[in-house]
Amino acid sequence: MVRDPSRKVGVKDIAEAADVAVSTVSHVLNGTAPISAEVRERVLNAANALGYLARRREKAAIAVLRSVLLAVPTDTLPHNEHNLYSWTLLSALTRECERRAIRVIPMEIGPEMADGAKIVEKAQSQEVDGVLILNDDRPELLHDIAAARIPAVLMNGEDHEMQIDSVTPGNRFAARYATNWLIGQGHSQIMHLTWEGRSTIRRRRDGFIDAFRANNIAIDGAQVHFADGYLPEYGAAAIERWLKDHDGLGGITAIFCAADNLALGAITALHRAGIRMPQDVSIVGFDGVALGEFTSPSLTTVSVPLEHMGAEALHLLERRIVNALLNPPAHRLELGCRLTIRGSVRSVG
Repeated sequence: MVRDPSRKVGVKDIAEAADVAVSTVSHVLNGTAPISAEVRERVLNAANALGYLARRREKAAIAVLRSVLLAVPTDTLPHNEHNLYSWTLLSALTRECERRAIRVIPMEIGPEMADGAKIVEKAQSQEVDGVLILNDDRPELLHDIAAARIPAVLMNGEDHEMQIDSVTPGNRFAARYATNWLIGQGHSQIMHLTWEGRSTIRRRRDGFIDAFRANNIAIDGAQVHFADGYLPEYGAAAIERWLKDHDGLGGITAIFCAADNLALGAITALHRAGIRMPQDVSIVGFDGVALGEFTSPSLTTVSVPLEHMGAEALHLLERRIVNALLNPPAHRLELGCRLTIRGSVRSVG
């Protein structure tokens, strides 16, 4: 018998597909009785294949999460070609909230706000279901929010005291993976071009060093070079300074940049100096939001799953609300990144 696709799927359909009783389906879906692993898997597979689980999750999400306060640092707001990381993340989050009919109340937070009292006050006055904080992981701010016991998730940041939930790219693992790949291409003298940023940026530096240790390569080959900031002009200035101090590349065969913006600046400075890429030196970026395919050479980079970060933050918020009475420990979710290989890297002998 062919099921009418316009008809809503119910427990009877799942029971029929899984060849079990309707009561068994109910017990599996609601966790109201012990069911064998084999039967449980069969029921869940049938419910998933019929689209029942997705609809149930979406329906629950709309019921649980109706409004959120979104706290965004002032320096994240300018929309330009050098701030694509945060804007890509925010755009994806906004689309997901629109899809789920979740009302978003934006709040701008500046560096002068040393604590989270204003965030807590606004969240309470607006009667939101939860708070999303972007980038700002100052301990005193997070401590105030945690103390207020408001469901909250930090996006693209680290709560070192693990008091609130957070979602972030796997910065350290991704940097280690990218550096390990460069080492696999024959590079052992690699510069990591970075800046004194937040802990999320320091994790990329940690991963860079991890790869050398994992491959038993002398740390002397891991050259950490600091720019004054993350903008392309700072990356260009840092490379020009290196070239001057070392009378050229100084033995470096690859440059792993902590952000695509730095990589764009590095490419500009190397072009000015007459240094060919990738023939003389290879370049790798991090973020995957710059138009790396249009640079010369096209930029190999670590692509961060920014399109997924907002949705995962909402899932964490929902779980926190649903399980509020249990007061579960904070969750730290790291998302895997991917290496996008283009023309800016070559193998060396």
